[in-house]
Amino acid sequence: MQTEYEFTLPRGYVDQNGDLQRSGSMRLATAADEILPMRDPKVQQNPGYLSIVLLSRVITRLGSVSVINTRVIENLYTMDLMYLQDLYQRINTMENPVYKIRCTHCGEEFEVPPDFLVPLS
Repeated sequence: MQTEYEFTLPRGYVDQNGDLQRSGSMRLATAADEILPMRDPKVQQNPGYLSIVLLSRVITRLGSVSVINTRVIENLYTMDLMYLQDLYQRINTMENPVYKIRCTHCGEEFEVPPDFLVPLS
């Protein structure tokens, strides 16, 4: 299973030395990545800040930038932020689990998504 994804920013991040950083990688999010940012005071004051915190947790590399934190994400160009938000959504929702089911009447096999609210019998 792939857990890390390479990317190239459309515009790029200009680091503190004025160098342009465009290539990086993002890992799959964990439950903690989704839950812990809700405690952040900035997220509590402004729910829109959640994506900034999430991205700072899951981006593992951005060029030669040694530490990826919220300040780095805040200083991305809007186009790059939108690109990373889209990438986050795509890699974290790309493979929905399915069950292979065979109809007892006709024998046809098909896939259905699990319904976690209905107990399996």
